[in-house]
Amino acid sequence: MERLFQASVDEVSRLLGLERAELALLEDADAAADDLLVSEYEKYVERKYNPEVPGVLRRRGLMGVPIREKYGGRGARQLVESLFLERMGQTGMGVITFADVHLCLGSLAVQDWGTEEQRERYLPRAAKGDVIFAYGLTEPEAGSDPASMKTSYVKDEGGYRLTGSKYLISNGSIATDMIAFARPADGKGVTAFLVDTKKKGFAVDMRLEEKIGLFTSDTSMISLDDVHVDREDVLGEEGKGLSVAYSALLNGRIGIGSGCLGVMEDCLNQVKERTTSRVQHGKEIARHQLIQKHVAFIESSLEACRWLDYRAAVKKDEYEKDPKDLALRSDADRLSAVAKYMSSRHAFESADRAVQCFGGFGYSIMSPVAKHFLDSRVARIYEGTDEIMELKIASSVLGREFEAYR
Repeated sequence: MERLFQASVDEVSRLLGLERAELALLEDADAAADDLLVSEYEKYVERKYNPEVPGVLRRRGLMGVPIREKYGGRGARQLVESLFLERMGQTGMGVITFADVHLCLGSLAVQDWGTEEQRERYLPRAAKGDVIFAYGLTEPEAGSDPASMKTSYVKDEGGYRLTGSKYLISNGSIATDMIAFARPADGKGVTAFLVDTKKKGFAVDMRLEEKIGLFTSDTSMISLDDVHVDREDVLGEEGKGLSVAYSALLNGRIGIGSGCLGVMEDCLNQVKERTTSRVQHGKEIARHQLIQKHVAFIESSLEACRWLDYRAAVKKDEYEKDPKDLALRSDADRLSAVAKYMSSRHAFESADRAVQCFGGFGYSIMSPVAKHFLDSRVARIYEGTDEIMELKIASSVLGREFEAYR
């Protein structure tokens, strides 16, 4: 394992205890990260989606990390899942985006909200990698305000018919199934549906490749043209879809925060190697005080954000043991927002400083830190923008009566 990741695993193991099976999972994560090292770099330079990611995770038994063992998964608690995603983050946010959507937004949503029939239908196949999830919430005119979505549904004999568009959908063109959110054409409320992407009327309009970064992650625009969904494919209750969405985003925000830790770790590793070997003005640049200022910032950011993310994970685990405790849920939601907000901002700043330490080569897409600089920017947008996180954090302190959007 990478030195910094191993240090965090050792520390968490000492403080909270990791069982043998949990350590074995993290060893598999380390092996998967090594397996992906070359293909992620090559595809990033080509600015192409990396098709190796699902296969590597499938081969290493990591497509069902948080799925319960009774459904064929690894049954990882949130803290261990966070450590897994932290290691994946060292490879880049492309791998994190795939894993976070499939695991945190997709698999956990089915596990948390699905009927037993839905769980048995989807989760064993998701754990094997035969099912890949996408999460269809964002639309061209509905981002931070999902209640303004235009995708609608009407009831028909035996189920529903969905019509609309979904935008910036990670895993969109490679998913076998998507959790799609829609509102009734003649009423209020939002419902979550499990949609087979092979259904008639489901189409990938385009792969969105003109992105600033995140090249190795699949991002697509999806259209739903009178797509039939059976009655038993409603996830959760009809009209309660936003509860499903917000619950999934709580999971996802901890996941993105964890991935950002991995970004900071790799930035620190790369900067250390670069600055202790490159000589300018007669000495290694690591000996220059202004370079040390950047190193100190990245290290301090990593240590500060690491414990924010771990604390959010531990609180989420506490809530999972007592899901009727609304105070625990509120705490987990607040801490996940804090962890995502701080980790994403510090990952981007750390990557920026890593580019600076690399100098001119850092500005090249060929450098190992340019990827982190380009990719980490999206972590401040998806699954809750900086601004939305600030509002969530503030209202959790001031009280719900002070929520900016009511």
